[in-house]
Amino acid sequence: MRLVLFEPDIPQNAGTLMRLCACFGVAMDIVEPCGFVLSDKNLKRAGMDYLEHLDLTKHLNWEAFKAAHTDKRLVLLTTKAASPYINFEFQPDDVLIAGRESAGVPEHVHAECDARLLIPMKPGLRSINVALASAMVLGEALRQTKGFPT
Repeated sequence: MRLVLFEPDIPQNAGTLMRLCACFGVAMDIVEPCGFVLSDKNLKRAGMDYLEHLDLTKHLNWEAFKAAHTDKRLVLLTTKAASPYINFEFQPDDVLIAGRESAGVPEHVHAECDARLLIPMKPGLRSINVALASAMVLGEALRQTKGFPT
């Protein structure tokens, strides 16, 4: 299981998700460019001393990321999906992708993903914070695949 941040904008969200991945033993990828410098103090504050335990891979762009993960199922978390994540059957080697806070992902990334999932929410509201949404879906994926650390 991997969690991918596509061109993240907010260092605190990225740091929080880095800490989450370190605690769960889930590898993380960051697709650049980021809306901040990866050495940002806010990112380090959110990730605290957990970042040294993180399996992190940075990719120059989407094409570089795709080239590194040609054999994996790409699962996009998006408000533009029709399928709720609670009805999805996750697999242990799934790659969960969270879009940019300000803009999600471009249409070509949507098209290149194998599945697109949403979090069911009250009508009329835009979205849940990307760190919270990613944690919800990652937790369910790990539960289904018995992927939590023992």
